[in-house]
Amino acid sequence: MSARLLKKVLKEKELAQFQQPVEEDDEEGDGGSPDSGSVPAINPFDLLNDGQDDSDQENEPEAIDETSKGDSNEKQVLVKSVSGAPGSSTSSSKSKKKKKKKSKAVSTANANKVDERLDEELEMLSLGAKTSGPRAGAVENKVANSKTRKEFVRPAQVSSILRVDPKHLNPENELRRIFGSKVVKSIEKDSQASSSRQIRGGRRGNHHTRKTILVSPSEHWHRWDGSLTMEFLETKEGLNYFSYTYSPSYSQAQRAFEAAKAIHDLNGIASILLHHPYHLDSLVTMADYFKFVGEHQMSADAIGKCLYAFECAWHPMFTPLQGNCQLKISHEANKPIFTTLFSHMRNLDRRGCHRSALEVCKLLLALDSDDPTGAMFCIDYFALRAKEYAWLEQFAEDYRGDNSLWLFPNFSYSLAICRLYLEQEEESSKESSASATKASSSDLMKQALMLHPSVLRKLVAKVPLKDRLWTDILKHAFFKSEKAGSPSLDHLINLYVERSYLIWRLPDIQKLLKDTAMQVMETLHHNSSEAEDWACVRKQVFSSDKNEYDYLMVSDFSDMVATLPPENLQEFMVDPRMAQPEVQNGNPLGNQVADGHPPAPRDVANRNALAVLVESILPWAYYGDPENDENNQVEPDNED
Repeated sequence: MSARLLKKVLKEKELAQFQQPVEEDDEEGDGGSPDSGSVPAINPFDLLNDGQDDSDQENEPEAIDETSKGDSNEKQVLVKSVSGAPGSSTSSSKSKKKKKKKSKAVSTANANKVDERLDEELEMLSLGAKTSGPRAGAVENKVANSKTRKEFVRPAQVSSILRVDPKHLNPENELRRIFGSKVVKSIEKDSQASSSRQIRGGRRGNHHTRKTILVSPSEHWHRWDGSLTMEFLETKEGLNYFSYTYSPSYSQAQRAFEAAKAIHDLNGIASILLHHPYHLDSLVTMADYFKFVGEHQMSADAIGKCLYAFECAWHPMFTPLQGNCQLKISHEANKPIFTTLFSHMRNLDRRGCHRSALEVCKLLLALDSDDPTGAMFCIDYFALRAKEYAWLEQFAEDYRGDNSLWLFPNFSYSLAICRLYLEQEEESSKESSASATKASSSDLMKQALMLHPSVLRKLVAKVPLKDRLWTDILKHAFFKSEKAGSPSLDHLINLYVERSYLIWRLPDIQKLLKDTAMQVMETLHHNSSEAEDWACVRKQVFSSDKNEYDYLMVSDFSDMVATLPPENLQEFMVDPRMAQPEVQNGNPLGNQVADGHPPAPRDVANRNALAVLVESILPWAYYGDPENDENNQVEPDNED
């Protein structure tokens, strides 16, 4: 019997006994024999590792020689076992048992590896092949849904200049950077102690407030009631349009608010918040009231509740921080978010968190390209206060695409200041490559003075600049006028001076302004026609005879906080721009009565004592004068 036939018989016998393929030792014998002409039994799982085995054989020629020697020895053992030698049979059986145990351990390990690789290959094949099975259809639908989601969330045209950094929205991070973490932690402990004293005696809620980006909610805030939702409208020119919607309960609270506002009943508005703690208009009204009476922390808390409600109602696809979503103020339900964000931005500025205020200003500008709150006219101020000079230059170049922002008075002067600080940074770092391609700070300041000369006189009066040299400069004919000749431009100049006058108190900026004003006077002395050329540019840009920005109030851009006396607090809910003549001159509706007579006393019978106590704090809550009542009762007896 030949060696090949012996090997075949033994291999079939082992397969029949153990029902498992012999992998390593017997396979080496098969591959190494030069006389093997018949095709042995092949394990199909070994085909997956053919490439790896070939590479191993090429890299290790010595191993092949050793296996061939082992094959020849194995042949001799097989021949002896078949011929019936007693010693050889016992030794071969022992070797077979050892091989059997070894092959079992190796085969299980290799089988697991092969199964894993086979699963990976099948998954790749199922994703790539166009099969008609149910699993393939589900995978294709999943991939299609993920693609549509990406296209929905990230449109093709997204302006990166207005993207908001969420870590800078938290003012606590900026306060830690300015004052240190120890100071901020001590203040937080004091505020937590005061808040715990405020809610002492009441039942603490067991709910957990949601984590939001715009504001950090307090523990004592109410659970979000879901009275406000957001719906997707359309996708247009790469922007996703959304709108807030009211629930039926919120609409009922809104009608109650309008009724209370019509009669100037602040108590009625406070009672609305007892049942609807996240009614937006009521919270904004109470925030204004607290601001007028000097309770700025309570005012900021009311604004924070509004922001919390707005964010809890966001649509899953609403990503305002990316600059690709629009909330048009033309929708009535979208108006409160602009008022709230603008108030929040002013509160951050008042706390000294200018970087956080800049991020909120960017968000305001990104939500509505029409800029209903005038964020365009204060974004330069926050960028300068936050020392974001490079970003401000990039914004002026990229926002509208036509590089026309420098025509506005705030950007004309702010870009010159921005270039001044960038030049100082380049001098300290000894890098002059960027300044070689851009105009210098003196050139930009000269351009601003030539285009908007009336700003100088208002800045000297507002800052104030008391140097005698400024008096001589203002005597020049070019800087004499306080009017720019256009109502819109005059209004924008007033906004800029009121917003940014604090920046001009720095000595290096005053020096730049003074030197450039002297250069302008010298230039006009040699060539007076330049003033006419800049006047033509000014008239062409601001050609309207009406004030196109009359919806922006100068007081909204001021650092001063207006306070009202108690007798006038009832009128604070009326917008000064919407005040009616009959309300100003006649008898207004509500608790106040004309001719100086006091209002009718409020009835306290069968009412909650705690509610009456809270109501009595309000300055217009009148419950009658006991002394006058006694005199009124005694006077008829005296007449008789």
